[in-house]
Amino acid sequence: MHLTHKLELFPDHRVTQMLFKEVKNAAELRQCAVEGKINGALINPTMLVDPFQVLVAVNKAVNLQKIGKMKTRSLYSEIIFNLSPTNNISEAFKRFGSSDGDDSVLVVLVHNKDESQLVSDITARVSGRQVPAEEVSSLTDHAKIKKLYKVTAQEEKCGTLLDAVVCRMAIKDVM
Repeated sequence: MHLTHKLELFPDHRVTQMLFKEVKNAAELRQCAVEGKINGALINPTMLVDPFQVLVAVNKAVNLQKIGKMKTRSLYSEIIFNLSPTNNISEAFKRFGSSDGDDSVLVVLVHNKDESQLVSDITARVSGRQVPAEEVSSLTDHAKIKKLYKVTAQEEKCGTLLDAVVCRMAIKDVM
């Protein structure tokens, strides 16, 4: 059900993505994350094209944490910020973070040990149905994503929406 990857650039770090639908306690989960009771990023899956997009954001966040250049206060808030095409932190949280009324959520965990205990802790907290993380694309709001990332029809002819999104995420610090 969950998706775990070892980060190539940081082999001591693993990323686990867990997708939940029909979530009934989104407000409670968000409050727990704000208070630090949930050690993970709660992401709105409608703003994600593919789990790879999250891996790009996590890699960037871990790197920035290691070199002491994070723009936010925690690794998990940095992951949410890195999903955004802009440098506005509050806008990133509004667009990519979980909201109180959401009925689906993607939980992202970064760890360096066996994830079974972390996964069971999250599963116990979420009042919803866990589905395979690979299904995140079934929840994607393509129109919102194209508008936010300013993806043109011409651009989609020579690449995928995921290509365009990842490109913008990667270059946002340079532009």
